[in-house]
Amino acid sequence: MVTLDVRPQLLEALSALRDRVAAARFPLPLAGAPRARANRDELLAQLDDYLVPRLREPQAPLLAVVGGSTGAGKSTLVNSLVGRRVTEAGVLRPTTRNPVLVCHPEDHHWFSGVRVLPDLPRVWEPRSDPLAADDLLNPEDDPARVLRLETVETVPPGLALLDAPDIDSLVADNRALAAELICAADIWVMVTTAARYADAVPWHLLRTAKEYDAMLVTVLDRVPHQVVSEVSRQYGALLTKAGLGDVPRFTVPELPESAWGGGLLPATAVAPLRTWLVHQAQDSAARQHAMARTAHGVLDSLKSRMPELASATAAQYAAALRLTSAVDSAYDTEHARVRARLQAGAVLAGDALKRWRAFPLDCTAPELLDALVESLGALLLCSVTAADERVDDAWRREPAAGAPGLAARDTTYENAEHRIGMAVRRWRRELEEYAEDEVSRLDRSAAPDPEVVAALAATGLLGGRRARSAGEGLAERIGAHGALRLRDRAGRLLADYLDRVMHTERERRLAPLDALEVHPEPQAELIAALSVLLKER
Repeated sequence: MVTLDVRPQLLEALSALRDRVAAARFPLPLAGAPRARANRDELLAQLDDYLVPRLREPQAPLLAVVGGSTGAGKSTLVNSLVGRRVTEAGVLRPTTRNPVLVCHPEDHHWFSGVRVLPDLPRVWEPRSDPLAADDLLNPEDDPARVLRLETVETVPPGLALLDAPDIDSLVADNRALAAELICAADIWVMVTTAARYADAVPWHLLRTAKEYDAMLVTVLDRVPHQVVSEVSRQYGALLTKAGLGDVPRFTVPELPESAWGGGLLPATAVAPLRTWLVHQAQDSAARQHAMARTAHGVLDSLKSRMPELASATAAQYAAALRLTSAVDSAYDTEHARVRARLQAGAVLAGDALKRWRAFPLDCTAPELLDALVESLGALLLCSVTAADERVDDAWRREPAAGAPGLAARDTTYENAEHRIGMAVRRWRRELEEYAEDEVSRLDRSAAPDPEVVAALAATGLLGGRRARSAGEGLAERIGAHGALRLRDRAGRLLADYLDRVMHTERERRLAPLDALEVHPEPQAELIAALSVLLKER
């Protein structure tokens, strides 16, 4: 007989694996991302709500989660198994708004804490009318996220029943909660009806249970007497075809008490199912088998689920690299282009060229510098805008670029213009300081105006062939060595500011992508955590 392995080393490896799964992120809208997120959340729910707590405390009661479609009669079934009304049943859909866990009073402590379903607040207080439990809820609380506890003597020690919300509820939160609760089960009790036993939703859960090799029992509810044999035969054939022929199957006839979910079924109608559940809880061999089968089913499923998650993280990183590469390529291209244009004297055009031709008779040094700075800023802004357009064109071909954070990127013309304007004005101020340094080296009596020196240096640096006379004029004022020294310093300064501007704008474009924190490490970490766990098993 298979038994639970509860060695500390296994638990440690499992906890490490759980942390790696929780850290996995799938923010980019790739084709497989929704499935990856759902698989991660389901796996976390199974680890947190079932596997880890079960391995840590194998002596805790068996938890049988009763799940099924809307109107399948889950609540009536639970009430009938207990022998009293502990959970609300009726025609209102979804009928089960708050999940209800029913156990023996001696087992209450196992579920009042956060051993299982740690994210669900508990609501419990002994009362004569169990359905008044909703009165305990704070009006500000979300009732879909509260677990109501009931203790009754008729449930044998060692067994707990949980009435879950509808797995096909119209309320998305209820569907998600139902899936989470099923992940916490030692035993899945899947309830369907004679009218809906072929529906897709319950069969999806049955196939999932088979995939995880979970302890499963099915209940065919509300079967009219006259077709019991035929419906039971057809349902059994479907189970066999799906590879679930060995799953325990119980049939509950349609009775007056079934109508509208208003009463309790006779004890005889649910006696076979109740006997089976009690046997699983009280027979040590059956109990051990139920726990071990479900636990080992989850552990075995990690062999395929963890590589699938790792592959999804790798796809995320590959997509992030493609997006990053598009930005790098666009900005590298424009960076090289703007350097070439600077060397060609593209800044000395338009108003700047007009001012230079009027200097110094009809244009002052500050006016010339203003025009040069404005022209330089326009050139840089044009280059940045072109880079962003290249990125936009490349990203339009990438589905990953549709992530919400990337759509909200800061690419406004005004913001880029402001940043670039500040950068070129700072360059001008430093250039003027360099000019003052060179002038201070000269004889004070013949020292030229530092602003004129700065204007000539800027013109010579940014004007290309059109500004040869600027270099000659600069040499006349501060000497050939001073002019060469100032030009070299100003050139290095310009290159540095150009690099800063392009780097800043590149990082601005990449910032939303960086904020998504798509890294290469999760793929290796998931596989490594699985490898350690498999070695411990």
